[in-house]
Amino acid sequence: MSQGLIDFHCHLDLYPDHPALVDECERLGVRTLTVTTTPKAWPRNHALASQTRYVRAALGLHPQLVADRAAEVSIWESHLDETRYVGEVGLDAGPRFFRSLDQQKLVFDHVLKTCSRRGGKILTVHSIRAAKAVLDAVEAHLAASRGRVVLHWFTGSTSDARRATDLGCYFSVNAEMLRNERAKSMIAGLPIDRVLTETDGPFTRTGDRPARPADVATAIDLLADLRRSNRDATARQVTKNLRTLLIAADIDPD
Repeated sequence: MSQGLIDFHCHLDLYPDHPALVDECERLGVRTLTVTTTPKAWPRNHALASQTRYVRAALGLHPQLVADRAAEVSIWESHLDETRYVGEVGLDAGPRFFRSLDQQKLVFDHVLKTCSRRGGKILTVHSIRAAKAVLDAVEAHLAASRGRVVLHWFTGSTSDARRATDLGCYFSVNAEMLRNERAKSMIAGLPIDRVLTETDGPFTRTGDRPARPADVATAIDLLADLRRSNRDATARQVTKNLRTLLIAADIDPD
């Protein structure tokens, strides 16, 4: 795996030019994990990503959709053997989605238990206002030896982050997080060997447009500034972190 840009959480299928953006990632060599919000979106994402070197698709059931789509967990499970990557999954206890939290927990527990049985999965996990509940579920149902968790856009406390680190979790950070003073304080305390980069595009912006995977370069620059390092050293570290994560999950890093 050569040094390059890594966008470990992006919703490529939510851009109007989805196939062209997959081609762009491939042309620019941006290692991109494209997540899905519903398993019904999996076949198209999988078909496009399976022909590439740099793009991988993750099989998800977004917690914000669970109230209407919980039954799709059976579709999710039927596709699980087709991928090593799972996401976007997790919990969201924000005001708009709190009413479905108990249902979300049932789905997330099922996802974790199923991934544990199958083994060798990497999960990108949503945890808005639910860091403790997410970590409780991970601790109960998915040992690091059975799968690896990457906490996407983590907004938990510094103590939550320490607990997550002890559980073997990684963290994917984006430019918006690295411009937020509270998030910066938490990120500064993370072990640098557990940090990956993401855009969460198209839900973040670069200038007046939705961020694209290549814009993850901004996160590298901001992370380097936060760590008082240089850009190239930071990019090398993030690349090394991804390699280590993939090897731990018995996935070919090249």
